[in-house]
Amino acid sequence: MRPYILAESNWKTLKDQPVELAILPWGATEAHNYHLPYATDIIEADRIAAEASRLAWEEGAKIMILPTIPFGVNTGQTDIKLDINLHPSTQAAILDDIIEVLDRQGIHKLLILNSHGGNNFKPMLRELGVKYPDMFLTFCNWFQAVDKSKYFTRPDGDHADEMETSLMLYFTPDLVKPLEEAGDGAAKQYRIKALNENWAWAERRWSEVTEDTGVGDPRNATAEKGAAYFENVTKKVSELFIDLANADINDLYL
Repeated sequence: MRPYILAESNWKTLKDQPVELAILPWGATEAHNYHLPYATDIIEADRIAAEASRLAWEEGAKIMILPTIPFGVNTGQTDIKLDINLHPSTQAAILDDIIEVLDRQGIHKLLILNSHGGNNFKPMLRELGVKYPDMFLTFCNWFQAVDKSKYFTRPDGDHADEMETSLMLYFTPDLVKPLEEAGDGAAKQYRIKALNENWAWAERRWSEVTEDTGVGDPRNATAEKGAAYFENVTKKVSELFIDLANADINDLYL
């Protein structure tokens, strides 16, 4: 039993265990090119949360990892078979219920560990922060924690790319099809200049952007790259866990 993971904990151990920070991993269930499983975002969330929390726990952080939410926002992939979509309003309702429990039980810090690019928690946390003024609500995207270009030859992708494929080769190689069966992850760009410059935004219609559902070439991926990246990402994420667990939410600013 890992006492910092709620799914493995029991009431005898937990009832007197202090918790300063709850961590909610949030993934998605969606196609990842031809070679990765639909649960890729979930597996990544589980593994990164577990290792980062182990490191933080060993430094004395009083944290608890909640079970991973397996469905995310997939509104741009409605025609991709069995990509399971939660509307943002549904996510907000789920968050509201979870935060209500934490607030009632005196656990006043929540971090969402986001594992899916389609999830955007900022507007939800703004609104829920007004509803629960005693709560400190935050989120992070673990896939933005470190510079991918230090580890991968093709760091420009963002879905089933070299980075995700390397992680999955490290985590669960039995669930990764041979890379010669993977698509090249080629993705079309908008004809509208501003949308490619990232200061304007519109949702991508996934099946019109990419033939294989991937964005980014995965074919240079290796388990060794995945291991190195995982080590550094989890170290960085664990530092956030420690800082949040130790923070006084009434004294956050220098």
